[in-house]
Amino acid sequence: MSDTRTGLRGRLDALVESAPFRHFITGLILLNAVILGLETYPLPAPFMGALMIADTIIVYLFAIEILLKLYAWRGKFFRSGWNWFDLVVVTISLIPAAGPFAVLRALRVLRLFRLFSVVPEMRRVVMALGRAIPGMGSIMMVLCLIFYVGAVMSAKLFSDTHPEFFGDLGAAAFTLFQVMTLESWSMGVARPVISEHPLAWMFFVPFIILTSFAVLNMFIAVIVDSLQAKHFDEETERQNKATDERTLLLEEVRSMKAEMAELKAVVLAAQAQPPRKRPKATDSSE
Repeated sequence: MSDTRTGLRGRLDALVESAPFRHFITGLILLNAVILGLETYPLPAPFMGALMIADTIIVYLFAIEILLKLYAWRGKFFRSGWNWFDLVVVTISLIPAAGPFAVLRALRVLRLFRLFSVVPEMRRVVMALGRAIPGMGSIMMVLCLIFYVGAVMSAKLFSDTHPEFFGDLGAAAFTLFQVMTLESWSMGVARPVISEHPLAWMFFVPFIILTSFAVLNMFIAVIVDSLQAKHFDEETERQNKATDERTLLLEEVRSMKAEMAELKAVVLAAQAQPPRKRPKATDSSE
């Protein structure tokens, strides 16, 4: 009975690891994305009902996928954070979105993030972004310091003439965030202020250079460096694995050569021995 279970578990493991199964799940996720998008339009009731039925079927298929992986992998399933993510997302989708759980209806769209766990290339990018978070944290501290100093300075300088932009610390910080994103910063913020304070450009230009062009580009540099480091680690791991396989193959070849040499020595020793004389047959009449 245990052999039968082991064989079934092995076949299920091969199934969930196979490329056609992953492609099938990827197709379901993309189809689910289309369905969730269509549900945002005022469609006829029969069509909306068909979409709801299709959405429910896809959710149950996702649940079957999780159950198959749990049975095939057992404890190994919980060693991956991506499996935990899939389990939580599918569990949220199975909870009835009614009463106090009505807010979970909006969280159904989180199923689309399962593409990160299904598509290796997307998973690699997310993992690289995760590795870049410590470096990004340091840059965020620098950016926050620049923002705080700029907000206090601009509130001191421009609050009297433009209280809607720089009336207090919060308003000044939000205005400077708009300036940093370069969204209507010239006609909407800078030029009205410069019309009252001709030297205000000496504040806005350095602030934009520090935030938009310097600090934000540092974010991109950290992310690119993390992606390159991730690629380098994968190449190093692949090379180490290939080296281990070559080493194992060389050891097997040496072992085969040693065995062939021993076999050859035995054959040569057997050939070197003189043939034994057969005893003469005695005459039965004598």
